[in-house]
Amino acid sequence: MIEAQNLSRRYGDFTAVRDVSFAVGEGEILGLLGPNGAGKTTTIRMITGFLPPTEGRVTVGGTDLFEAPVKARRQIGYLPENVALYSEMRVGEYLSYRAGLEGLKRADSKRACESAQERCLLSDVRNQVIGTLSKGYRQRVGLATAILHDPEVLILDEPTVGLDPKQIIAIRELIRDLGRERTLILSTHILSEVELLCNRVLIIDKGRIVAEGTPESLRQSSRGASEIRVAFAGLPAETGATATAIGEALGGLPGISGVAPGSEAGEFRLTAVADADPRAEIFRLAVAKGWTLVELSQSKASLEDVFVRLTTNRPVEAAEAIEDDTDSNDKGEAAGSAEEVAS
Repeated sequence: MIEAQNLSRRYGDFTAVRDVSFAVGEGEILGLLGPNGAGKTTTIRMITGFLPPTEGRVTVGGTDLFEAPVKARRQIGYLPENVALYSEMRVGEYLSYRAGLEGLKRADSKRACESAQERCLLSDVRNQVIGTLSKGYRQRVGLATAILHDPEVLILDEPTVGLDPKQIIAIRELIRDLGRERTLILSTHILSEVELLCNRVLIIDKGRIVAEGTPESLRQSSRGASEIRVAFAGLPAETGATATAIGEALGGLPGISGVAPGSEAGEFRLTAVADADPRAEIFRLAVAKGWTLVELSQSKASLEDVFVRLTTNRPVEAAEAIEDDTDSNDKGEAAGSAEEVAS
């Protein structure tokens, strides 16, 4: 449905995004994940047409975004990280105004506004001045604006930043609902959001795609030692089940590279070598020794583990400087593009 090919964006000698390519199919929810300054927002602004790439192209439903921008943009709904609203207008009034900008006729505009208000749970505040709304409701107004013209692609940039937990839950439910009907790209640095909402993930760092796949496939691709938690209970003295003896016995099993006592009596934390799963051996040992096994669990690599492993080589100071520089340049470019569109 939307395809980015070899996108790059440079500011003088600094390259914010370098040779990024990906495609999002119809009905797919793609998570764009990366640390601050990684190039997520720059990429989002290029694929929505608010920022021209230095190199590369974007197609939406087969239409080139830069050769036929009006036709391509009609298929895109965009919620920027900092949504700009007219705070002095009422919700219904503002949506009607935006529907006019989208080129909707009066009858279509009324239906679209009513539908967007209902979908985004704004019916109760349709007559309220936008400036008096909470940030959560303003985000809903932004989402309603993005879906007014019933786009086939919806692109959301950090939609839950700055919201309280209750507002985050409401917005996530709305995003999940919207994603059932259209192609959706979600840019965020909140890992739990990606796991809850996205079918597929792109991890961007230093302007490049460093990993791609489903959350589960990314977790499985993370190689390295895993931890196994073992706990025994009711160990009679005649079994010779001292902590030292148990530790030595567990440490002698194949696939175990380290043993450490846990925080409670009878608990041990074992380090297993890469790709090893010694749980069956641990169970057989417990049966042979007459030890009562009450817990045996192996931890798996989380999406957070994968994310940290792929993005930890980035100096924090450099990342923050890049983010500040990129944001200021992007805002200038986006403002210029918006003025061109308006004119």
